[in-house]
Amino acid sequence: MPRTLRAQHDSFPLIRPFRIARGTKTVADVVTVAIGEGEHVGRGEAVPYPRYGETIDGTLAAIEQIRPLIERGAGRDELLAALPAGAARNALDCALWDLEARLAGRDVASLSGGEALRSVPSAMTVVIDTPEAMARDAASLAGVPVLKVKVDANDPATRIRAVRAAAPRAGLIVDPNESWDEALVKAMQPLLIETGVALLEQPVPAGEDAWLAGFAPAVPICADESVHVAADLGVVALCYQVVNVKLDKAGGLTAALELAHAARARGLGLMTGCMVSSSLSIAPALHVAIMSDFVDLDGPIWLRDDRPGGVAAEGGFIHPPAPGFWGTAEA
Repeated sequence: MPRTLRAQHDSFPLIRPFRIARGTKTVADVVTVAIGEGEHVGRGEAVPYPRYGETIDGTLAAIEQIRPLIERGAGRDELLAALPAGAARNALDCALWDLEARLAGRDVASLSGGEALRSVPSAMTVVIDTPEAMARDAASLAGVPVLKVKVDANDPATRIRAVRAAAPRAGLIVDPNESWDEALVKAMQPLLIETGVALLEQPVPAGEDAWLAGFAPAVPICADESVHVAADLGVVALCYQVVNVKLDKAGGLTAALELAHAARARGLGLMTGCMVSSSLSIAPALHVAIMSDFVDLDGPIWLRDDRPGGVAAEGGFIHPPAPGFWGTAEA
């Protein structure tokens, strides 16, 4: 049966600015893909990320290049060979998973051999601001299980202490987004212990982290920008204790599951992360989140309006989307 492929740029304004070390975002710009076959349509979403040289136009062009392959009926394995890891492959791979589930009348969990989806605790993000403003944000979230604290190299200790004082019981993940250097990482170790930080995420730039192979951190360090796919683990496992699996980096759920299982086989901890995105990005990521030690999937709660039927956030937990939203039969 002939297939159809549609790809478009969608924008979702944020409720307030999302500020991290490398910049501030006020809109989530995504690429939405729909692959139709008969009466069924599978959807996927990706967030092209400038940090990796990606743009909306470039991602749409990459999808357009392999339109004939997809419309001829290519599956996920052929897609892996046709496109490199990244946003374009992610949107297509997730749409193919969704379509496969709808055609089979099954859900993605049963197709992948994974666990059924359930609610998961997710970090709620406190973005970079003055220490006072970050403390206010943390206080408003003090009852959630985990907070993710965005910092840069500008007095991170004061900001982390402010968040900890405002949310004394929450687990803390500190994320400098590659803005620290070796000296600052080492200087911050006592502070991380003092404030009970559970995880330090990608403190130094990818490519400038080889020294971590000989470093004994006070708290586990998680690779984010340094790890994209399973093939990266040979080097990454020498330097990091945890890896952050993101579908946009891995190039889809297929490669993300491969990375997650390979990381577990090496004894590494797992984190599932996301870009600022709609629930269409989060629904497939939940299939990695249920096997992870840390989850950071709060992207949609920053949107003024999410896609109807998407995930719900309550009390620091992310609840799966409505039946039929993605990867399941319609209600």
